[in-house]
Amino acid sequence: IKAQYWIRGYHEVITPNIYNTKLWETSGHWEHYKENMFSFRDADMQRFALKPMNCPGHCLMFAHRIRSYRDLPLRLADFGVLHRNEESGALTGLTRVRRFQQDDAHIFCREDQITEEVQGALNFMKTVYDTFGMTYKLDLSTRPKKACGLETPEGVAKWDKAEQALAEALDNFEGPGKWRVNAGDGAFYGPKIDIKVYDVMQREHQCATIQLDFQLPIRFNLQYKTCLLYTSPSPRDS
Repeated sequence: IKAQYWIRGYHEVITPNIYNTKLWETSGHWEHYKENMFSFRDADMQRFALKPMNCPGHCLMFAHRIRSYRDLPLRLADFGVLHRNEESGALTGLTRVRRFQQDDAHIFCREDQITEEVQGALNFMKTVYDTFGMTYKLDLSTRPKKACGLETPEGVAKWDKAEQALAEALDNFEGPGKWRVNAGDGAFYGPKIDIKVYDVMQREHQCATIQLDFQLPIRFNLQYKTCLLYTSPSPRDS
């Protein structure tokens, strides 16, 4: 995997395991995901939480200095340890656990780069799965009922654009009609492509995902500089 990072232009980074919950409030995870997070208070009674995902940390890394359109796409990869407070009845072998490491990356890109970057992520996935002889199928999971940003017409339009970009990438990669729509199963912050794999008994398992997030750039006020103005990028999570 690390060799593929170099080939495909990713920068491997390391981020903290614990953040103040103020960060998770900014990202929206505390509102939508806190019941699945391990949290505690320190000696000063400030609340912290073990990270269940890398998204907010990578947003901080993007925002720590002025970015130019020439920096995009910026591909950050992270093998960080993640913790999720799953219910005991949901735990299953190695497919559903409370502590794990994953090949996780975020790509910060312009809107006109989204389809190409998603196709690149799909090709990356195919390279790895083909190496191990794994078969898979692709689902496009669309906006859930409790999705962020649906309160305004502009927010609805962003969801429409995000779902259209993923559909276009799937058509280009797999071909029209060779993937299916999984309505309402997207993340609260954006639609996603779910890659399902099969075990020796032909049981289906959720494995990789490619997620498109228009919400975090707004929440973290992420910007890049063009010759005329600042514009928000669109990070993509794979």
